[in-house]
Amino acid sequence: MFELASEPARRGAAPPIWGVGALCRAVADALAARFNPVAVRGEITGFSRAASGHCYFSLKDRDGQIRCAMFRRAASALPFAPRDGELVEVSGKLGVYEARGDLQLIVEDMRRAGQGALFEEFLRLKASLEAEGLFDAARKRALPALPRGIGIVTSPGAAALHDVLTALRRRVPHIPVVLAPALVQGAQAPASLCEALSKMYLLAQQGQGLEGDSAPNRAPIIDAILLVRGGGSIEDLWAFNDERVARMVVQSPVPLISGIGHETDFTIADFCADLRAPTPTAAAELVAQPREVWLGALQLLADRLADGVQRQLDMRLQRLDMAAQRLGRPSGLAARQQLQLARLAQRMKHGSLLKMQRLALAQQGFQADLPGKIAHALQRHDEGLQRLALRLQLLNPQLVLQRGYALLTDTQGRVVSDAAQVQAGDALLATLAQGQVDVTVQRRRLPQN
Repeated sequence: MFELASEPARRGAAPPIWGVGALCRAVADALAARFNPVAVRGEITGFSRAASGHCYFSLKDRDGQIRCAMFRRAASALPFAPRDGELVEVSGKLGVYEARGDLQLIVEDMRRAGQGALFEEFLRLKASLEAEGLFDAARKRALPALPRGIGIVTSPGAAALHDVLTALRRRVPHIPVVLAPALVQGAQAPASLCEALSKMYLLAQQGQGLEGDSAPNRAPIIDAILLVRGGGSIEDLWAFNDERVARMVVQSPVPLISGIGHETDFTIADFCADLRAPTPTAAAELVAQPREVWLGALQLLADRLADGVQRQLDMRLQRLDMAAQRLGRPSGLAARQQLQLARLAQRMKHGSLLKMQRLALAQQGFQADLPGKIAHALQRHDEGLQRLALRLQLLNPQLVLQRGYALLTDTQGRVVSDAAQVQAGDALLATLAQGQVDVTVQRRRLPQN
């Protein structure tokens, strides 16, 4: 039985001293007893998925915001992939994350409740600008292979600027870079971005107009523009979803590359740009091939040019030497040609005489030996005929019959060479060396296998 202290006694008593962890657990128990289980409706912001599979994000509306955690078991059962800007309804338990003393909602279930207000506005503007043709692939330009100057539009204090400059300094330290500073977050950011882009466009147009000018103080020629910003929530990147910025992006006089947020972040400016890079560093790498690549290609072309020039020079020198030889002693060349012609004429004359002599000798020998050759040929043919007659005589079946064999045929004249061809009682004809005999099969004896 407890006795309540009187009012004066309570005022004078010192409050109990809690340990931090104990107080957090006590608050968590009080929240659990008062609210759990709880269902909340709000818009997702700052969504991230850890390597462990756990998901961390916040739910917000116009009046407040609460941190949420969804462990891997519950996250793996979701039928969709949550993302910033979505309006969802979640159920779970309120608690306190004792390591930081933060109030958090442990989400056990989540379902869509419609798109968030910002995301709905994003989709509406995207559809409108796409219908106008601002996203058409036909109007997008290829990046210059060798830019003479690169413009950057971003915040001077942003980490994205450091990443871009580091990549450009590493890959193309010889290319000048011009920065047009601008706000990249907040209500004033769209106007600031438009102003910075406008200045960069003017500089690019002036540089192109003075392309042949070699004045040392002339501004560098801008062949490409990088519009970059680091990652963040949909609210942080919202300036790049502004219609004014989108329309300014498509007015760029040179190719414009957007590198806004992380790989999963998409903004209206990305769709309007000539090329979208997943990160600011990737945007710098896309517009700047490493210097070593171009130096290697240049050296290869120089080697090929030197080899071609040397080959042409050698060929021209050889032709020059031959021409000099012909021009130096034209009489000697004529004498050599006359000598060669005389040699050929002599060879032709000698060859004609030799051929006529061989033909005459052949005619004389043929006329003298003609009777003997004809008799010899007839004798060879006669001997050949005798040999063929002998071979034909040896193949005569009559010789076989004369040795006591007989040729059996059936009534249709077919030769019987196998006992299986006849049956008992069949009539056969036996042809002998002299005459024929009619025979009747009494019994057949088949070979034993």
